[in-house]
Amino acid sequence: MTEAFLMAMPVINQIENQGHQAFYVGGCVRDLLLDRPIGDIDIATSASPAFIQQIFSKVIPVGIEHGTVIVRHHHQSYEVTTFRIDGDYTDQRHPDSVEFIDQIDKDLERRDFTINALAMNKDGVITDLFDGQGDLQAKLIRTVGDGYERFTEDPLRMIRALRFTSQLGFTIHRQTLTDIKKVKPAIEGLAIERITNEFTKLFAGEYLPIGIAYLKDTEIYKHLPIFADFPEIICSLPNALKPLHSFGEVIALLHVIEPRVSVAQWIKEWKCSNKTKQEAAQLVNALEQYKRDGLNQWMIYQLSESYYGGLNRLINIFNPNEPITVDALEQIAHRLPIQSKQELAINGNDLINLFPNRQKGRWLQISINQIEKEVVSGRLKNTKYDIKEWIQWSPPETN
Repeated sequence: MTEAFLMAMPVINQIENQGHQAFYVGGCVRDLLLDRPIGDIDIATSASPAFIQQIFSKVIPVGIEHGTVIVRHHHQSYEVTTFRIDGDYTDQRHPDSVEFIDQIDKDLERRDFTINALAMNKDGVITDLFDGQGDLQAKLIRTVGDGYERFTEDPLRMIRALRFTSQLGFTIHRQTLTDIKKVKPAIEGLAIERITNEFTKLFAGEYLPIGIAYLKDTEIYKHLPIFADFPEIICSLPNALKPLHSFGEVIALLHVIEPRVSVAQWIKEWKCSNKTKQEAAQLVNALEQYKRDGLNQWMIYQLSESYYGGLNRLINIFNPNEPITVDALEQIAHRLPIQSKQELAINGNDLINLFPNRQKGRWLQISINQIEKEVVSGRLKNTKYDIKEWIQWSPPETN
């Protein structure tokens, strides 16, 4: 048992000491068996949410109506959910009602895939009612019970199936794949934010080409914003496709493939954050400059350092025969004469003094921008003397 499980064990012990059952469940058990890095540790218990709130001092009631709270222990968060059976899924996300129960068997029956319907006690004994361990060995994604019912309850599970093929390199069971193709129109009723989250993970998967192959096979993309109107985007994905680490990188990739769809349109229809918008816009700008001029100082100057990795990944997807490294980008950055406009040896007031007969206007900003580009590109020294000489020979145009 890894350190992550050992750190969570006091939570299990506290619940058991109060006379209730508690198990590690879901993805953490799956990843332990696959010897993959452990993410969040989730715990299922026979104790009610109210009881969990009583026995732990720091509890956040994130989804208490569905039996879920977050227990904070030693600066770590653990999602603790009461065993339950679900009612109907009218909103295709949450059950209309839940019934808390005291045995884990029925709780595991409501889960999406067999490889996620695994529970483990603190001694490492695994409860596996649907041969999830067999499916892990066979590298198979298979629904718990009737796939049509599972996907109808929450259509996002179809995209999760694709995401798991990309992350794990698994195959989707034949019947599960048939059920996806039957239910896939229901995806159109999902909140796009949930789809965006799954797509981000799908495109970050180690086995991304497998996930994309299933995306094409199921034609799920025809029920998604933008892809429904531009289905050729998926078919035009580069053969050298490699994992991308953020949805900003994904949008930059898709915009380059289909320039008719702007970054702003992707952001709007997929309801992304301003941070994602900024990242995608900077990456697209850098890619366009790279295509036109290759690696250069002005391109790197305009790009936030946190996006160097993304630019590296995208350039290597579009130009696999001429790969670059993040180190090459960092070396260019270290050679930059300035890191920001504030470091210029001249400012707007200096320009006004140089041209006292001119009224203030757009020419000031245009001139500063020109000087900035000349300095960054290495064609102009960043000294007042050199800049004044240059501006005298290249006077700004009037408004």
